[in-house]
Amino acid sequence: MTVKRKVTQSNSRKITRKKTSKLSTSKSTIPKTAPYDFVRTVPLHYPKTSISVAEMAAREKEGADMDIFDGKPHIAPLDAHLSYRGGPLLQKVQVFTIFWGIKWNASTSASALINNINKFFTDILVSPLIDQLAEYSVPGKTISQGSLIGTATLADSAPIGSVTDTAIQTQLKKWLKAKKVPKTTPNTLYFIYLEPGVVSIMGGSKSCQSYCGYHNNVGATYYAVMPYPSCAGCLGGLTVLDALTATSSHELCEAITDPVPGKGWYDDKNGEIGDICAWNFKTIAGHKVQLEWSNAQGRCV
Repeated sequence: MTVKRKVTQSNSRKITRKKTSKLSTSKSTIPKTAPYDFVRTVPLHYPKTSISVAEMAAREKEGADMDIFDGKPHIAPLDAHLSYRGGPLLQKVQVFTIFWGIKWNASTSASALINNINKFFTDILVSPLIDQLAEYSVPGKTISQGSLIGTATLADSAPIGSVTDTAIQTQLKKWLKAKKVPKTTPNTLYFIYLEPGVVSIMGGSKSCQSYCGYHNNVGATYYAVMPYPSCAGCLGGLTVLDALTATSSHELCEAITDPVPGKGWYDDKNGEIGDICAWNFKTIAGHKVQLEWSNAQGRCV
């Protein structure tokens, strides 16, 4: 999963599962996700499907070839099922938030957003959202509630315009070496928030064009990257704060259950725990969070 957890672009009015901004109505070739390319992103938003469960079941029974990453509206697939691949799990996740860029220190509104995101993690890491992931515990690896262990606003080598996943990995290593962030443990998860105006680039895909956030690993160091939601496709009709907590919850649950993409709990056809239920929400402790797939219940909960 050091490759990309990316979602391909749509040939319809909007991009992947999360982009509501209009693109072209002309037909185009839709690139398929390569077999080795494990999905790990928050897809773009797309309006809710009008296809009924009965119709979906009928199509699957007829053997219709459907790709849930094609940017078109879909309900949760009836055949979704995560299987464990033997890799690491974050048993008691320890989140450290990093707000990277000069603009995070530029205004009181930025400071308020930082405080609200940190409050989100403080609350949600000891909430039912984490409790429901316990069904993905395996012998010797029990998933339980975690904690927010700290935060930092860093401006050194701040990206201008865009930043690649490789550059983020390099910078994270520098922060670790300089002890600007806590050392890595088997449960540490660094959440890196990019400032407005910075586009995330991962394997040729870009934020606000193909995805709204992703998680990845470099060795045993686990991290998530959250670009500022500056487009309709990554806002999905929500406020900036709600969009960030919703997409952050998506990546949080995926990083816990599949920290090395494709090596933990994964579905070869439908992706990770959050992909199956993307852009379906509920509210926990006053925060907007995404529904996640439950193998036990066979639905998004």
